[in-house]
Amino acid sequence: MSEASQKKFRQMLELLLMLDNKFGREKKALAKYFNCSTRTIDRYFNTFKEVGFVIENNKGFFKINRKESDFKDLSELLHFSEDESLILTKAIESIDATNELKEQLKKKLYSIYNFDRVASPIVKKHNKAIVQKLIKAISEKKQVRLIKYRSANSQNVTDRIVEPFDFTQNYTALWAYEPESDTCKTFKVSRITNIEILHQEHIFMEKHRKGKLDVFRMTGKKAIKVKLKLSLKAYNLLIEEFPRAELYTQMLNDNLYVFETTVFSLYGIGRFVLGLPSDIKIITPQELKNYVIKEMKEGIGKFEK
Repeated sequence: MSEASQKKFRQMLELLLMLDNKFGREKKALAKYFNCSTRTIDRYFNTFKEVGFVIENNKGFFKINRKESDFKDLSELLHFSEDESLILTKAIESIDATNELKEQLKKKLYSIYNFDRVASPIVKKHNKAIVQKLIKAISEKKQVRLIKYRSANSQNVTDRIVEPFDFTQNYTALWAYEPESDTCKTFKVSRITNIEILHQEHIFMEKHRKGKLDVFRMTGKKAIKVKLKLSLKAYNLLIEEFPRAELYTQMLNDNLYVFETTVFSLYGIGRFVLGLPSDIKIITPQELKNYVIKEMKEGIGKFEK
C-alpha cells in the first residue's frame, strides 16, 4: 500500500470512529479536521453506505445509525480485543528486526485502531489507569492536571496543568505543552500520581511540538556530542536498557566497544556512566567528565554526613 493510500485508509477508519457517537459530527468540522473538502467527506460517506453503514443526518450532524446498519457493534469490527492486541504485541516483539521498526509497527496499530486496547499490553499495570485518562484527554483535546508529579529536575512534587498531545515509545512518557513555562516537555508517566481531566479545551495547539529524544529518552535544547568506550558488560547493559543505542555502537574487539552519538541532556547518559564507572571510559566531551565527577563527589558527600 502506498503512503497516500495508507493515509486515506487511516482517515476513513478515523472518520468512521468519529461518526460512531451519540450526537453526530458536522460535515464542515470533519473537513477541517481532516484538512480536506466537504466533497471528500461525502465520498467517504458514500463508501461507508456501500458496505452497509447507514449514515444518519440530524440537522446537519452526521452519525452512524447502528440499528439500521449491517454492523451493530462498530467496536467489534474495528477495535482489537485485549487478547487480540496482546497476541499482536507478542508477535511484533518476536520479529527479528530493529527495535525502531517494532516501535513503528506498534505506533501504527495505535493510530489506526483503538489506542487503549493496543496500549494495554505494553503499559505497566500501575501506569494503566493514568495512560487511559491521558488517552481520553488527548482524544478530546482537553487540558489535564498532573496531580503530584514527581519531578527529577526540580526535586519537587507539584501539580502541573498541561495540554497533552502524544506519547513517547511504549507510552513511558507524555508529550505535553505547559502554559506556565510556555514550553513543550516530556513527563514520565510513572511519576504522575493521578490525572484530572479539566473542562478547558486545548488553546495552545499551534505550540504543540514534539522535541527530539536522545537514546537515553532525554530531551533538551542543547545538542551534546558524546563518545564512550565500553566493556562487553557495559555494552550489553546499554543495548538492553536503551535498544536504539546499538545503532551508534561499533565493536573494536570481543570486549571493547565505542559508543558515539548526540544527547540532549547529561542526566540520562550521566546516570548510565555512574552505574558502571569501571566499565566505561569517557572520551568526549570534558563537560560529561566534569558532570560525572561532580555527581560522584556530591553523592559520596551526602552519604558521609
